[in-house]
Amino acid sequence: MEPDRTNALIHALSSWIDQSPDNLHRDPEALLWGRVAKVAEEAGEAISALVGVTGQNPRKGRSATRQELENELLDVALTALTALAHLRADDPRPADLLDLLAGHVEAVARRAGLA
Repeated sequence: MEPDRTNALIHALSSWIDQSPDNLHRDPEALLWGRVAKVAEEAGEAISALVGVTGQNPRKGRSATRQELENELLDVALTALTALAHLRADDPRPADLLDLLAGHVEAVARRAGLA
């Protein structure tokens, strides 16, 4: 998928969440807390899938696939990016979220001595 389309879809998903009937009445700070907390919830689902992939729960055994784990990790990333879009929603121009991510990856790689 084209980066511009991906960026636009992330913004659209973030707006869709913000415009849901349950969120329209929320205090802006509470909405931000909810968006960031959702990232933690998704991370918990990724951990649950990891437990299922590795069979760490003897009662359930191997109860998840690697693909399910990958999808949960992608949900964490997408949820974080939509939260970032929400945080930057008041910017005059929509943020290029993938460019922000690329810049962050570059900075972390530099700190690790890889770039």
